[in-house]
Amino acid sequence: MIEIKDLHVGIEDETGEILQGLSLNIPAGEVHAIMGPNGTGKSTLANVLTGREGYEVRSGSALMGGEDLLSLSPDERAAKGLFLSFQYPVEIPGVPVMTFMRACLNAQRKTRGQDKMSAPDFLKLAREQAGKLSVKPEMLRRPVNVGFSGGEKKRMEILQMAVLQPKFMILDETDSGLDIDALKIVAQGVNDLRSADRSMLVITHYQRLLDYIKPDRVHVMAGGRIVKSGGPELALELEEHGYDQFMGAPA
Repeated sequence: MIEIKDLHVGIEDETGEILQGLSLNIPAGEVHAIMGPNGTGKSTLANVLTGREGYEVRSGSALMGGEDLLSLSPDERAAKGLFLSFQYPVEIPGVPVMTFMRACLNAQRKTRGQDKMSAPDFLKLAREQAGKLSVKPEMLRRPVNVGFSGGEKKRMEILQMAVLQPKFMILDETDSGLDIDALKIVAQGVNDLRSADRSMLVITHYQRLLDYIKPDRVHVMAGGRIVKSGGPELALELEEHGYDQFMGAPA
Protein backbone atom coordinates (compact mmCIF):
# COMPACT_ATOMS: atom_id res chain seq x y z
CA MET A 1 0.00 0.00 0.00
CA ILE A 2 2.57 2.60 1.17
CA GLU A 3 6.28 2.24 0.47
CA ILE A 4 8.68 5.00 1.55
CA LYS A 5 12.36 4.68 0.71
CA ASP A 6 15.24 6.81 2.02
CA LEU A 7 13.14 9.98 2.24
CA HIS A 8 15.05 13.21 2.91
CA VAL A 9 12.95 16.32 3.55
CA GLY A 10 13.69 19.86 4.71
CA ILE A 11 11.96 23.21 4.89
CA GLU A 12 12.04 25.22 1.68
CA ASP A 13 14.95 27.73 1.59
CA GLU A 14 16.56 26.16 4.68
CA THR A 15 19.63 23.91 4.71
CA GLY A 16 18.80 21.44 7.48
CA GLU A 17 16.76 18.25 7.10
CA ILE A 18 13.84 17.06 9.22
CA LEU A 19 13.47 13.63 7.64
CA GLN A 20 16.91 12.09 7.24
CA GLY A 21 16.60 8.90 5.24
CA LEU A 22 13.25 7.60 6.48
CA SER A 23 12.10 4.25 5.10
CA LEU A 24 8.76 2.63 5.90
CA ASN A 25 6.55 -0.04 4.33
CA ILE A 26 2.87 -0.43 5.29
CA PRO A 27 1.10 -3.30 3.50
CA ALA A 28 -2.61 -3.20 2.69
CA GLY A 29 -4.78 -4.33 5.58
CA GLU A 30 -2.30 -3.35 8.29
CA VAL A 31 -2.26 -0.65 10.96
CA HIS A 32 1.17 0.73 11.85
CA ALA A 33 1.97 3.14 14.67
CA ILE A 34 4.82 5.64 14.82
CA MET A 35 5.94 6.82 18.24
CA GLY A 36 8.73 9.22 19.11
CA PRO A 37 9.69 12.40 20.96
CA ASN A 38 8.61 15.88 19.91
CA GLY A 39 10.55 17.38 17.00
CA THR A 40 11.60 14.13 15.41
CA GLY A 41 9.56 14.62 12.23
CA LYS A 42 6.37 12.60 12.78
CA SER A 43 4.01 15.38 11.70
CA THR A 44 6.41 16.39 8.93
CA LEU A 45 6.04 12.89 7.48
CA ALA A 46 2.25 13.23 7.55
CA ASN A 47 2.38 16.67 5.93
CA VAL A 48 4.77 15.58 3.18
CA LEU A 49 2.69 12.53 2.29
CA THR A 50 -0.44 14.66 1.97
CA GLY A 51 1.29 17.41 -0.02
CA ARG A 52 1.39 20.36 2.36
CA GLU A 53 3.31 23.34 1.01
CA GLY A 54 6.54 24.60 2.55
CA TYR A 55 8.48 21.33 2.49
CA GLU A 56 11.21 20.30 0.07
CA VAL A 57 11.70 16.64 -0.79
CA ARG A 58 15.43 16.40 -1.51
CA SER A 59 15.70 12.70 -2.26
CA GLY A 60 13.91 9.42 -1.77
CA SER A 61 10.49 8.21 -2.82
CA ALA A 62 6.97 7.56 -1.52
CA LEU A 63 4.68 5.19 -3.41
CA MET A 64 1.02 4.43 -2.80
CA GLY A 65 -0.21 1.34 -4.57
CA GLY A 66 2.93 1.49 -6.71
CA GLU A 67 2.20 5.06 -7.86
CA ASP A 68 4.53 8.00 -7.21
CA LEU A 69 2.68 9.87 -4.48
CA LEU A 70 5.04 12.85 -4.41
CA SER A 71 4.32 13.77 -8.04
CA LEU A 72 0.59 14.27 -7.35
CA SER A 73 -1.18 17.43 -6.16
CA PRO A 74 -2.89 17.31 -2.74
CA ASP A 75 -6.36 16.94 -4.29
CA GLU A 76 -5.11 14.12 -6.54
CA ARG A 77 -3.66 12.35 -3.51
CA ALA A 78 -7.00 12.68 -1.73
CA ALA A 79 -8.86 11.30 -4.75
CA LYS A 80 -6.47 8.33 -4.76
CA GLY A 81 -7.63 7.59 -1.23
CA LEU A 82 -5.20 9.40 1.08
CA PHE A 83 -6.67 11.01 4.22
CA LEU A 84 -5.08 12.95 7.08
CA SER A 85 -6.81 13.32 10.44
CA PHE A 86 -5.32 16.51 11.88
CA GLN A 87 -3.95 16.88 15.38
CA TYR A 88 -5.68 20.27 15.53
CA PRO A 89 -8.68 20.28 13.13
CA VAL A 90 -9.32 23.73 11.68
CA GLU A 91 -12.54 25.70 11.85
CA ILE A 92 -14.33 26.68 8.64
CA PRO A 93 -16.81 29.46 9.52
CA GLY A 94 -19.87 29.76 7.32
CA VAL A 95 -19.62 26.26 5.81
CA PRO A 96 -22.05 23.68 7.26
CA VAL A 97 -20.65 20.25 8.01
CA MET A 98 -22.99 18.49 5.58
CA THR A 99 -22.19 20.91 2.75
CA PHE A 100 -18.47 20.47 3.36
CA MET A 101 -18.54 16.68 3.44
CA ARG A 102 -20.72 16.34 0.36
CA ALA A 103 -18.50 18.77 -1.57
CA CYS A 104 -15.40 16.76 -0.58
CA LEU A 105 -16.99 13.45 -1.52
CA ASN A 106 -18.28 14.62 -4.88
CA ALA A 107 -14.99 16.36 -5.73
CA GLN A 108 -13.19 13.07 -5.20
CA ARG A 109 -15.80 11.14 -7.17
CA LYS A 110 -15.43 13.60 -10.05
CA THR A 111 -11.64 13.19 -10.08
CA ARG A 112 -12.14 9.42 -10.23
CA GLY A 113 -14.61 9.76 -13.10
CA GLN A 114 -17.63 8.80 -11.00
CA ASP A 115 -21.08 10.42 -10.89
CA LYS A 116 -21.95 12.75 -8.05
CA MET A 117 -23.78 11.24 -5.10
CA SER A 118 -27.34 12.53 -4.91
CA ALA A 119 -28.43 14.64 -1.95
CA PRO A 120 -30.84 11.97 -0.57
CA ASP A 121 -28.20 9.22 -0.81
CA PHE A 122 -25.58 11.42 0.82
CA LEU A 123 -27.96 12.44 3.61
CA LYS A 124 -28.70 8.79 4.38
CA LEU A 125 -24.98 7.91 4.40
CA ALA A 126 -23.95 10.85 6.59
CA ARG A 127 -26.72 10.29 9.14
CA GLU A 128 -25.96 6.58 9.38
CA GLN A 129 -22.25 7.16 10.00
CA ALA A 130 -22.89 10.08 12.37
CA GLY A 131 -25.07 7.89 14.55
CA LYS A 132 -22.26 5.37 14.99
CA LEU A 133 -20.00 8.16 16.30
CA SER A 134 -22.55 9.80 18.60
CA VAL A 135 -22.52 12.91 16.40
CA LYS A 136 -25.78 14.73 17.06
CA PRO A 137 -27.90 15.76 14.03
CA GLU A 138 -27.66 19.44 14.94
CA MET A 139 -23.85 19.24 14.69
CA LEU A 140 -24.19 18.35 11.02
CA ARG A 141 -25.91 21.67 10.38
CA ARG A 142 -23.29 23.79 12.17
CA PRO A 143 -20.20 25.35 10.54
CA VAL A 144 -17.27 22.92 10.41
CA ASN A 145 -15.64 22.65 13.86
CA VAL A 146 -16.87 26.11 14.95
CA GLY A 147 -17.57 25.97 18.68
CA PHE A 148 -16.89 22.24 18.81
CA SER A 149 -15.11 20.67 21.77
CA GLY A 150 -11.87 18.76 21.21
CA GLY A 151 -13.73 15.46 21.27
CA GLU A 152 -16.38 16.70 18.83
CA LYS A 153 -13.72 17.86 16.39
CA LYS A 154 -12.02 14.47 16.46
CA ARG A 155 -15.31 12.65 15.98
CA MET A 156 -15.97 14.92 13.01
CA GLU A 157 -12.63 13.87 11.51
CA ILE A 158 -13.56 10.20 11.88
CA LEU A 159 -16.99 10.92 10.39
CA GLN A 160 -15.30 12.42 7.34
CA MET A 161 -13.22 9.25 7.01
CA ALA A 162 -16.33 7.07 7.28
CA VAL A 163 -18.02 9.07 4.52
CA LEU A 164 -14.99 9.30 2.20
CA GLN A 165 -13.81 5.70 2.76
CA PRO A 166 -10.09 6.40 2.06
CA LYS A 167 -7.58 3.66 1.27
CA PHE A 168 -4.78 5.00 3.46
CA MET A 169 -5.44 6.99 6.62
CA ILE A 170 -2.93 8.99 8.64
CA LEU A 171 -4.03 9.74 12.20
CA ASP A 172 -1.81 12.51 13.57
CA GLU A 173 -2.12 12.40 17.37
CA THR A 174 -5.85 11.74 17.17
CA ASP A 175 -5.90 11.09 20.93
CA SER A 176 -4.71 14.64 21.71
CA GLY A 177 -7.19 16.42 23.99
CA LEU A 178 -9.63 13.51 24.30
CA ASP A 179 -11.12 12.24 27.54
CA ILE A 180 -11.52 8.49 27.93
CA ASP A 181 -15.13 8.36 26.68
CA ALA A 182 -14.36 10.39 23.55
CA LEU A 183 -11.23 8.30 22.97
CA LYS A 184 -13.27 5.08 23.01
CA ILE A 185 -15.81 6.47 20.52
CA VAL A 186 -13.14 7.75 18.16
CA ALA A 187 -11.14 4.52 18.39
CA GLN A 188 -14.24 2.44 17.64
CA GLY A 189 -14.90 4.58 14.58
CA VAL A 190 -11.36 3.98 13.40
CA ASN A 191 -11.58 0.25 14.06
CA ASP A 192 -14.81 0.02 12.08
CA LEU A 193 -12.83 1.22 9.04
CA ARG A 194 -10.22 -1.52 9.24
CA SER A 195 -10.32 -3.80 6.20
CA ALA A 196 -8.09 -5.97 4.03
CA ASP A 197 -7.76 -3.30 1.34
CA ARG A 198 -7.20 -0.32 3.65
CA SER A 199 -4.19 0.59 5.80
CA MET A 200 -3.48 3.18 8.48
CA LEU A 201 -0.59 5.05 10.04
CA VAL A 202 -1.21 6.11 13.63
CA ILE A 203 1.09 8.83 14.99
CA THR A 204 1.03 9.09 18.78
CA HIS A 205 3.15 9.77 21.85
CA TYR A 206 1.29 7.47 24.19
CA GLN A 207 0.43 3.82 24.60
CA ARG A 208 -3.16 4.55 25.68
CA LEU A 209 -4.43 5.09 22.12
CA LEU A 210 -2.92 1.76 21.09
CA ASP A 211 -4.95 0.02 23.80
CA TYR A 212 -7.99 0.78 21.65
CA ILE A 213 -6.51 0.84 18.12
CA LYS A 214 -4.38 -2.30 18.04
CA PRO A 215 -1.42 -1.89 15.65
CA ASP A 216 0.15 -4.68 13.65
CA ARG A 217 3.55 -2.97 13.84
CA VAL A 218 5.06 -0.20 15.98
CA HIS A 219 7.95 1.98 14.80
CA VAL A 220 10.15 4.29 16.86
CA MET A 221 11.12 7.52 15.13
CA ALA A 222 14.10 9.59 16.26
CA GLY A 223 16.33 12.01 14.42
CA GLY A 224 14.13 12.02 11.34
CA ARG A 225 14.25 8.27 10.67
CA ILE A 226 12.88 4.96 11.88
CA VAL A 227 15.34 3.57 14.43
CA LYS A 228 13.46 0.50 15.65
CA SER A 229 10.42 -1.54 14.62
CA GLY A 230 8.55 -4.31 16.37
CA GLY A 231 5.19 -5.68 17.39
CA PRO A 232 2.63 -4.05 19.71
CA GLU A 233 4.83 -4.92 22.69
CA LEU A 234 7.29 -2.23 21.57
CA ALA A 235 4.77 0.44 22.58
CA LEU A 236 4.67 -1.01 26.07
CA GLU A 237 8.46 -0.91 26.22
CA LEU A 238 8.40 2.77 25.27
CA GLU A 239 5.77 3.51 27.89
CA GLU A 240 7.97 1.95 30.54
CA HIS A 241 11.42 3.14 29.51
CA GLY A 242 10.81 6.27 27.39
CA TYR A 243 12.68 7.42 24.30
CA ASP A 244 16.10 8.21 25.75
CA GLN A 245 17.45 4.81 24.72
CA PHE A 246 16.83 5.69 21.06
CA MET A 247 18.12 9.25 20.96
CA GLY A 248 21.12 9.38 18.67
CA ALA A 249 20.58 5.80 17.53
CA PRO A 250 21.57 4.93 13.95
CA ALA A 251 18.91 3.87 11.47
